[in-house]
Amino acid sequence: MIKKTIINDLIIIDNKKYPDERGYFSELLRAKETKKNFPFIVMSKSKKNVLRGLHIQTKNSQGKYVSVIKGKIFDVVVDLRKNSKTFGNFYSCILSEKNSKSIFIPEGFAHGFLALDNENYIVYACTKYRNADSEKTIRYDDKDLKINWPIRNKKIIISKKDKIAPSLKEFLNVKK
Repeated sequence: MIKKTIINDLIIIDNKKYPDERGYFSELLRAKETKKNFPFIVMSKSKKNVLRGLHIQTKNSQGKYVSVIKGKIFDVVVDLRKNSKTFGNFYSCILSEKNSKSIFIPEGFAHGFLALDNENYIVYACTKYRNADSEKTIRYDDKDLKINWPIRNKKIIISKKDKIAPSLKEFLNVKK
């Protein structure tokens, strides 16, 4: 089942899960829900308190379908589509193996997440291949974005690139 969000074209998908005594079978991605082609599928593993993001590809922008196959994440997207009514706004949600939700993030969004369980396996189906030359990062704790990350005195684990990322205002000035 598809749920629209307050941001146009950003959707949450309640995946069908079929449990039995052996475990479960789960549908992760159905083309009719997004009407997109996903030629590039990747996976990441993160331990608890890893924060990744906020990442965007500027020249070869990707749409992403994100699912958690093990664990739980606090997922965040920021609308950076210039003509969007929600430009600069963020949306956050919990994705987990247990709630069996996925998110489709259209092209033009920055994306990041905070890993909440001890082991977190995240699958990304992308509408375009990765282009390392156009990968950019926006600071996860930008004061203007006001994202309420559920960190609460826990020490986050973050890459050097993400730690020194520019604010949204700096990113927008640099990008021009």
